Amino acid sequence: MSYQPQFSITPALLSLVEEIAALRERIEGASVALPWIPALQKDTRTRNGHASTAIEGNPLTLEQVRALEEGREIVASDQRSEREVLNYFAGLRFIEKNATRKKVTHEHLFELHRLLADTVMDQGTAGSYRTIQVQVGKHFPPAAADVSPQMFELLEWWNGASSKLSPVLSSAILHYRFEDIHPFADGNGRAGRALALWDLYRRGFDSHYLFSVDEYYWEDRPAYYAALTQVRESGEDLTEWLEYSAQGLKSTLERVWLRLQKFQAAGSAKITLTPRQEHLLGLLRDHGSLSPTEIWKHLDVSRQGAMNILSPLLEAGLVEKRGTQKTGRYFLTSS
Repeated sequence: MSYQPQFSITPALLSLVEEIAALRERIEGASVALPWIPALQKDTRTRNGHASTAIEGNPLTLEQVRALEEGREIVASDQRSEREVLNYFAGLRFIEKNATRKKVTHEHLFELHRLLADTVMDQGTAGSYRTIQVQVGKHFPPAAADVSPQMFELLEWWNGASSKLSPVLSSAILHYRFEDIHPFADGNGRAGRALALWDLYRRGFDSHYLFSVDEYYWEDRPAYYAALTQVRESGEDLTEWLEYSAQGLKSTLERVWLRLQKFQAAGSAKITLTPRQEHLLGLLRDHGSLSPTEIWKHLDVSRQGAMNILSPLLEAGLVEKRGTQKTGRYFLTSS
């Protein structure tokens, strides 16, 4: 028997879902052919990594997280804080690679948790359901013996019945239920938010990976935790949590739209990308930065050929070079 969430579709929730659908349609329509998508994806990954780890107390600033994403060294930080952020980037890449997976299993959750929690757990083992009782504030999650059966029910619901709901609702339900079960000894907050994002990817809701809902949660953490707690206080009625989550998603999409306008104002839309330029932007997004030699090798072109590919991207402001003539590297321009 799979999990059966309890909630009501209130007029407020219905209105939010409709507004979100309209915003998403506007963003998708505007961004499908935009050459700056890789830069926006990189920026979103940075914001996700910063916000989700900051919610759990990570002290790194957004700019420090951006530096880590680009492979640059940062000062005045500790190794654990850096590792938490780098782990989260690894987790995001994992769900991006598995965005179209039809069925998610326990093993996929274990792999995601291993990536997120490697070397930064205070208790338990990364990639394994907990064998101890834990407490989250005043909440006592299910006994360890009940974790696997309840996760089995949740996965059955996620792989099946959840598809009948709007992804606005299914991602929020998955997020809450995962946190309520608290299946791992540590790292559940990051994992639960990553799963909610994965659901949006699986459902094709965020086809370009531009949405960073965790920013909304991080900016008012007390409200985020209160919204989660309220579900338990209302006898597992998810209605208010769904309204809260939908408001967060709406706010996120409004921000994405404003960022798109910023890129449009910069005039980047005038460039028409060649396949090799698209490939290069994707490489820069995934690697953080590349040296001229690395670009030649990846694209299998001569030095002059690489410059012919790079020059229009530099002129359009999509790519920037940092460093000296000899040691300089190319980066996607930060949004």
